[in-house]
Amino acid sequence: QVQLVESGGGLVQPGGSLRLSCAASGTIVSISSMGWSRQAPGKERDLVAVITSDGTTNYADSAKGRFTISRDSAKNSVYLQMNSLEPEDTAVYYCNAIIRTKRFGPQSNYWGQGTQVAVSS
Repeated sequence: QVQLVESGGGLVQPGGSLRLSCAASGTIVSISSMGWSRQAPGKERDLVAVITSDGTTNYADSAKGRFTISRDSAKNSVYLQMNSLEPEDTAVYYCNAIIRTKRFGPQSNYWGQGTQVAVSS
């Protein structure tokens, strides 16, 4: 069984910063890509940023220049540094990871439970 647990959400003023963390635990053989998505009230879940096992990153246009994704493979963890936050960034942020739980077995996509980010004055 695999679990992803996010932390670091909260209430921040416009222009402020937050750092989200997500740690994967359980029976993990390998993790390929890890990422962050967000879902605002009444909207679909959208990809924010993704990082591959070799460190290649990709960002949504809304995140470019403000957010930075990173990972610590030794800790099976992924992070999202968010700067210059705007009210439009308010959403529940979810991390995901593509994980292999058995040697030579298939990879599956696992999701965390989400962490709330609210940007308001």
